[in-house]
Amino acid sequence: MHRPAQRLIRILACAAAAPVILAVSGCSSDSGSGDDGAKESGAKASASASAGGASASVKEAAYASLPEPCEVLTKKTLDELVPKREDKSGKEGKSDDTSLRSTCSWTSLDNNGVKGSQFRWLNVSLLRFESDAARGSGDKLAQEYFTKQVKDAQDTQDAKNVKSEPVKGMGDEATAVAYDLKKKEGSFKQQTVVARVENVVVTLDYNGAGLAGEKTPSATELMKDAQKAAKQAVEAVVEANGTSSDGSGTSSAKPSDGSSGKASSKESASPKASESSTKSSS
Repeated sequence: MHRPAQRLIRILACAAAAPVILAVSGCSSDSGSGDDGAKESGAKASASASAGGASASVKEAAYASLPEPCEVLTKKTLDELVPKREDKSGKEGKSDDTSLRSTCSWTSLDNNGVKGSQFRWLNVSLLRFESDAARGSGDKLAQEYFTKQVKDAQDTQDAKNVKSEPVKGMGDEATAVAYDLKKKEGSFKQQTVVARVENVVVTLDYNGAGLAGEKTPSATELMKDAQKAAKQAVEAVVEANGTSSDGSGTSSAKPSDGSSGKASSKESASPKASESSTKSSS
């Protein structure tokens, strides 16, 4: 039999066997490209299966959005904490993705003339983490950031009389940190409340000072107000994601496990730098 005829028979035989056998050395072309193609396809399939298995093992993040940062507190709460605020609606911080991070701040100066002034500064920061096959679940990443935020507050430079305590009934976990800061303008009482609800971390900073002869505000009262506002912010996060709250700011609905191949480099960046710069200007 002539060589062209033999080659044709081999091609037809391979075509018939294709549904059963994907790659057989006897059915490869004379150049051997069939073997290489089979190896490449197998490698791609293996990589795809591996990636799919990794993402499937990561718990899906519970929350997919954040509320408007300047709307997480009610007008009544703002009137109590920052009564003489310059910007009634608050000053929203810059963010390249408000679904992942956002901030809002308010400044209040109650000027009593020769008697001095009462200063207040309030800032709310929201940071949401997405589940990542390589880095872990959104909950885990948020928990790590929560711990870092608490430590950063405790280690604030020049802070005096630092006190920390856990806060119950606020999200999945919450810690309040209080300390004093001495500045040329006066003595400031700083209150920081860090709370985590699912894959979102809420950081609320509230400080006050009596300037030009006014008495220094009560740290106990400031902390009471700060915790009230932080709880309200946590509840706003829960409500923004369409889940109900039991009053503690904890979601009553838990998502089922699922794949989440999303990866965001923004998660690793901390908004603390912008917060610190705002504090320093207080």
